[in-house]
Amino acid sequence: MKNTKNADISNIYRLDGQVPIMKAIPFGLQHILAMFVANLTPITIIAGAGGLKQAEIAILLQNAMFVAGIATLIQLYPVWKIGSRLPIVMGVSFTFVTVLSTVAANYGYPAVVGAVMIGGIMEGTLGLLAKYWKKIISPIVAASVVTAIGFSLFTVGTRSFGGGYSDDFGSAQNLILGTITLLVCLIWNIKAKGYWKQLSVLAGLIVGYIVAVFMGKVDLSVIFSGGIISFPKIMPYAPEFNPGAIFSVAIIFLVSAAETIGDTTAMVSGGLDRDITTEEISGSLACDGYASAFSSCLGCPPVTSFSQNVGLINMTKVVNRFTIMTGAVCMILAGLLPPVGNFFASLPDSVLGGCTIMMFGTILTSGIQMIAKAGFTQRNITIAALSLSIGIGFTTASEIGIWHIFPEILQSVFSANVVAVVFVMAIILNLILPKDMEIKHIQ
Repeated sequence: MKNTKNADISNIYRLDGQVPIMKAIPFGLQHILAMFVANLTPITIIAGAGGLKQAEIAILLQNAMFVAGIATLIQLYPVWKIGSRLPIVMGVSFTFVTVLSTVAANYGYPAVVGAVMIGGIMEGTLGLLAKYWKKIISPIVAASVVTAIGFSLFTVGTRSFGGGYSDDFGSAQNLILGTITLLVCLIWNIKAKGYWKQLSVLAGLIVGYIVAVFMGKVDLSVIFSGGIISFPKIMPYAPEFNPGAIFSVAIIFLVSAAETIGDTTAMVSGGLDRDITTEEISGSLACDGYASAFSSCLGCPPVTSFSQNVGLINMTKVVNRFTIMTGAVCMILAGLLPPVGNFFASLPDSVLGGCTIMMFGTILTSGIQMIAKAGFTQRNITIAALSLSIGIGFTTASEIGIWHIFPEILQSVFSANVVAVVFVMAIILNLILPKDMEIKHIQ
């Protein structure tokens, strides 16, 4: 009763504090809708590569929604040292799609489950030991990674805006739908007053969805196709531990860890306007890893922090854990109630793209702000400039075969992953460049 009495909508801008439940739900729902489709797509690709049937994939999709909700709750409200106590939204990672599709095709889907289980435990344990290696992630390294994450998401937003991976990508219908959604978000952000202004993404999603229905872009017949209720299937596939699969997946877990550090740092910097602590990095990575191991027990790929939601937080400044928790509960319900999950999943890519294409830009600008905050010394400029130029240049030029002399495992990790290249380059430069480089500030 006391908590309800003290509930205040102004608490949405504070990490802690109660928000009236009916006012909190729209903000939580906004977070879930912003990442829902992206949470399910990787499973479809990986499971398809493993030769799974449609009925089997449907079970994994239900499990993925449940896992994402549980992992988000642990980030918000930690269990022991697992969780960051920050408004980090978790979901199935796109980072692993290439390597896990290869593992599924070559070794079978059970090998995917085994590799994810071992890799998740490895990353989780690495997170708990963060205090021993955190020093190598200096402010300029973190800032460079955040900037790279923002850049890497531009193509994701554009892909969604044009219709995702559908056959009619870039069609007039998709572009019109994305543009309408974007305009609604912008107009709402300009005209709305008070806390309503922070619901611009939800407004865009709702209007875009309604327009999509009239355009025939939504298939409402599938909403009740999975029944009314469905409980998670534990261990739908017995794990197989293939050394080659484990090794390749473990390397990608390190890349995912770098992205999680960048996402968490960007969220704290942009949403809370302060520096991240070692405990928060440790808890975030521990949740990232151990939640992925739990995800494997339900047959799903790894879960990780979602950059879409970091962009949303940086744009709205809504950081309240209770508010984000309502979204996590919606995700869990979507995993237990197929009609809810199917309704969320029916959101067209173009509608999602119209909202996220603006959010992703805020991550890049957060990275730039972090670089400025770290200071424009000669050493920092060298680290940021060289890591970003190599990271962006070598990955966008991968089609000309610049990686062809490297082993296949390195090609699979780095050739198309700008964040991984920037992270490695920034770490190396931070370790080898002398600390006493001449300091030159930009005038």
